[in-house]
Amino acid sequence: MTTVTVRPMTRTEFDEWQLAIAGEYAEEQVEAGRWPREGAVQRAIEQNARLLPDGLETARMLILRGINDHDEPVGRAWVGLDHPRGAPGVAFLYDIEILETRRGTGLGRALLEAVEHATRAAGAEALELNVFGRNTAAISLYASAGYDVVTQQMRKTW
Repeated sequence: MTTVTVRPMTRTEFDEWQLAIAGEYAEEQVEAGRWPREGAVQRAIEQNARLLPDGLETARMLILRGINDHDEPVGRAWVGLDHPRGAPGVAFLYDIEILETRRGTGLGRALLEAVEHATRAAGAEALELNVFGRNTAAISLYASAGYDVVTQQMRKTW
């Protein structure tokens, strides 16, 4: 069985992650047709700065590094212990990712379980997340891990 534990990110990991996550999030928003490409990365950086006003030290945020059995970093996660829309007792998973070279080996499920454990230990009663409809691998993982669809946005493009 694949095991992943989580620990807080280091300052260096956090700084690298901030740049990576802004680019990835901006690209997801552009591909989903929600944002124009121009200015998307800057918009993502600004949104993250509002959510993390004190950076790595922002209260009620878990900014985690996933580590495998060999003490190697294999992924990351970001959980807000306060839901962005105020759902009581519900934490929100802003980001979870396994290194691209390590995907498809069970690490995603193991990281998700470790994040859930850390979130429960921090006092949350539930964990919610958003996933883009085209991300079928993630949708399958979340469904098999017991997540239910609570809202759904749909679009028809012509």
